[in-house]
Amino acid sequence: MRTLHIDLETFSSVSIKSGLYRYVQSPDFEILLFAYSYDYEPVRIVDIACGERIPESVIDDLNNPSVKKAAHNAAFEIYCLSQFYATQICQWHCTMVHSLYCGFPASLDAVGKAMGFTEDKRKMGIGKSLIRYFCMPCAPSRTNGGRTRNLPAHDPEKWNLFKEYCCRDVVTEMEIDKRLASHPFPESEHRNWVLDQLINQTGVALDTDIINGALTIMDRVNDELTEKAKEITGLDNPNSVSQLKEWVQRNSDIEIESLNKATVSEILADKDGKELVKEALRIRRELGKTSVKKYETMRSCLCADGRIRGLLQFYGANRTGRFAGRLVQVQNLPRNYIENLDTARDLVKRTQTEAIRCVYGSVSDTLSQLIRTAFIPGPGNRFIVADFSAIEARVLAWLAGEQWRLDIFRTTGKIYEASASTMFGVPVERIAKGNPEYALRSKGKVAELALGYQGSAGALINMGALGMGLTEEELPDIVNRWRKSSPRIVDFWRQAEQYALAAVKLGVSNTMPCGVTFHRDEDYLLIRLPSGRDLFYYRPEIRVNDLGREAIHFFGTDQKTGKWRLISTYGGKLTENIVQAVARDLLCNAMMNLFYAGYRINFHVHDEVILEVPEESGKNLEEAIRLMCTLPAWAEGLPLNAAGFESHYYMKD
Repeated sequence: MRTLHIDLETFSSVSIKSGLYRYVQSPDFEILLFAYSYDYEPVRIVDIACGERIPESVIDDLNNPSVKKAAHNAAFEIYCLSQFYATQICQWHCTMVHSLYCGFPASLDAVGKAMGFTEDKRKMGIGKSLIRYFCMPCAPSRTNGGRTRNLPAHDPEKWNLFKEYCCRDVVTEMEIDKRLASHPFPESEHRNWVLDQLINQTGVALDTDIINGALTIMDRVNDELTEKAKEITGLDNPNSVSQLKEWVQRNSDIEIESLNKATVSEILADKDGKELVKEALRIRRELGKTSVKKYETMRSCLCADGRIRGLLQFYGANRTGRFAGRLVQVQNLPRNYIENLDTARDLVKRTQTEAIRCVYGSVSDTLSQLIRTAFIPGPGNRFIVADFSAIEARVLAWLAGEQWRLDIFRTTGKIYEASASTMFGVPVERIAKGNPEYALRSKGKVAELALGYQGSAGALINMGALGMGLTEEELPDIVNRWRKSSPRIVDFWRQAEQYALAAVKLGVSNTMPCGVTFHRDEDYLLIRLPSGRDLFYYRPEIRVNDLGREAIHFFGTDQKTGKWRLISTYGGKLTENIVQAVARDLLCNAMMNLFYAGYRINFHVHDEVILEVPEESGKNLEEAIRLMCTLPAWAEGLPLNAAGFESHYYMKD
């Protein structure tokens, strides 16, 4: 099979921040440059903006199944080209997804740096300024003759440089393919990626009435709060960080470096703090509430048919392969606690600000809780929403062979009660509402949420143990009791670390009873999952960690800083990677089952799928759950379960 590597440069008056699909659907969208190469030959470029045409043979190959098409972030090339030419997603290969699969960053520039490409193989640094010049509208001015767009003729020298830049991207893509050739992207993952592209292209309908109502209310509330802030502070612009910071210092005698979230929370928690300063900072926090700004994102990303697309990023998390959210960030939506959502939604649609304040108190909080409900099925359809129950806990118990946990998951499913019962030696039937032993359930719950991946007292605190009424003094005892009650899981952490160390040090391959295999090659520590998929740890080595112990270090993207650096890992973290990766594989299996059964997947959030089904189709929640829980052959014996609901808008049930 021949391989055709492609890179495009395009123009649209819509910002790419509004998402690929809204960007491409702009009436003035056009392809400017088409760079390509067959089978790693020298790159050719077609200057479409200056009248050149893509060769007919290349156009034919865009829909030729015997020619593999490749691009970095191929979703962009696929959708752009599909506006003018026939092409099939299944014929494409994405070097970005392949890079992520093998543990590298997402961007073309970052991959080149991480792989150590020579300068002639790396993405050119000048690209951003050239894209701003040719690919976006420009502001009319006297010096540019009042034009709103820069064309090649306006700066031929820059244009030639832009063509060189486009060609270089293809060179970098091809170099990535060569480097990763020894670890091909699995066919099973390619099928998952194709389904992901179909889900992103399908998108989900938005309730524009609630979006417009929320935005109108937000404007009113922001105006009210800004005026109130002006009255309190006497500032012309209380939204100015520098002005407000200076005012806070002047009126509270507090030396502060910034007005970030942590600093504001600290001042508000000070019992001796001045109430006037606190009120000004409460207003600032309300004005800066990011959750309600999701309504603005929804409106800016809305396509002409009333749907939003491109909400998910395939392989958004390195190694585990879990999905990430894009645009509205559906993986990070506020929960809803309002009992009567219908009433609240109606008040927002009718922009009844005072009624909302009277009934629910905080207007901003109400709008925040209603964000989920802006996602709706299209006309004549309803949602079926279903998600796996305690998926990570079930997978961990199955992998480790912790039998009493598996028995609970196969029967009552009440893992918090069962965990507390095992930890404290209390009959599980006593841990029920109305009994004094019910207080132990909270300890069982926080232990289950925090300790499965070798966490200790700090993990309990991060999971909210202190807010649940537990004291720091009793946390070590909870940790010890949980570990004693789950010896197989503790053994799993230790064995994972031992096998990983042996693989890195000695090149030894070891397989756990659950079928997880640790091995290495010249470049990677690899963990083979029961599904056959590998987790990659690039350039592993043994170093002494912060605790003075030998530990595996590898190069990867730091989750907090986003930088490429040396990262340390240990048994509990490896276990977390394995469990989350297996849970992700089960989600992909569930979505494939649903897709082939004719269900239309609008999007998914963590372990939950949102299905859009015709009202009279006969498809129902019970069937959807059965399909979700139909196990692949490699997961035999895993006690999977799911629950859900049907609705005419999305919510957290």
